[in-house]
Amino acid sequence: MSDAVVAAFAPIVLAVLCAFLIALGVVRAAIAYAHRRGMYDQPGQRRSHKLPTPRGGGIGMVVAVLATVPVCLMSMQPSWALLIVIALLLAVFLVAWIGWWDDHHPLPALPRFGIQIVAASLFSSALLIDGSSWLWLPVLVLAGAWSINLHNFMDGIDGLLAQQGIFVACGLALLAWCSGQTALAGASSCVAAACLGFWCYNRSPARIFMGDVGSGSIGLLLFALTAMLWRVNWPLVWPALILSSAFVTDASLTLLVRILRGRRWYTAHREHLYQWIVRRGRTHAVGAAWYGGWNLLVAVPFAVLAFRRPGIGFIACVVTYAIAAAVWLIGKRRLIRRDRYKVRYVRT
Repeated sequence: MSDAVVAAFAPIVLAVLCAFLIALGVVRAAIAYAHRRGMYDQPGQRRSHKLPTPRGGGIGMVVAVLATVPVCLMSMQPSWALLIVIALLLAVFLVAWIGWWDDHHPLPALPRFGIQIVAASLFSSALLIDGSSWLWLPVLVLAGAWSINLHNFMDGIDGLLAQQGIFVACGLALLAWCSGQTALAGASSCVAAACLGFWCYNRSPARIFMGDVGSGSIGLLLFALTAMLWRVNWPLVWPALILSSAFVTDASLTLLVRILRGRRWYTAHREHLYQWIVRRGRTHAVGAAWYGGWNLLVAVPFAVLAFRRPGIGFIACVVTYAIAAAVWLIGKRRLIRRDRYKVRYVRT
């Protein structure tokens, strides 16, 4: 390894270590805080856990990110404009703030969604202000708002969202590093480290849940990092989207099915594939392992293909999501069929 590579890599290692330790310490403090304030997620028909569990641990990830990501983006090369960094920090703060409020006192959907739109608009506008076409603004805002919400939807079993955050952020860091974007690689690595610090307390059996303060923030951050990759080299959006295929597919298809069936899609439910896995008697660890298996066996190879051959990146992305949709449909159908068979068997 050359001296130049070591010189570029060493600050990232230091930033990652700081992000991990900050998240670890703040999450530990958040557990004590949640116990004092009585902030618990109670078991229920629409929940996948069986014991009252503290929530709000995602604040540890937020603090770690706010402390380390700006340093990476501004001190490493190629550095990012101050306006973009400030907009990213404000967007994360807004989403985390409304999520933290909701974790303490549940809020209606409309004010939460309004703040999410403001946060996504703020960051997207800063990203485009240097002369890019403003026609991209509505696309970016909708993508940002959907990423925030889909990651909130997918935060339902122990360790799953933290695991996904680690995987996607690490993948984005590698894409950035291989593209010469050291600052962006460092920022993505810090997000992964923050997720890892939280995962240590959230792995099954979870000692604390992420809460909206964490799930919304992670959704925004993964969107922002993907958009920043797109901004510096647009073909990188295809491998980046492939990395998120498991969550995007499950959340999108579940929402679509609920809308088509005329259900109140905006209410809590247990219809995601990962929830059906647990409903069929599998542990939370097994459910998370299913998604980890998809990431390693399918998402990684297709993402590598899309990165190494940019000309077919779009096709690789489409094929990945087509496979993901097929797996989702087959898996969901089999799990539901077994559940109905079990019900009939018990009744007879």
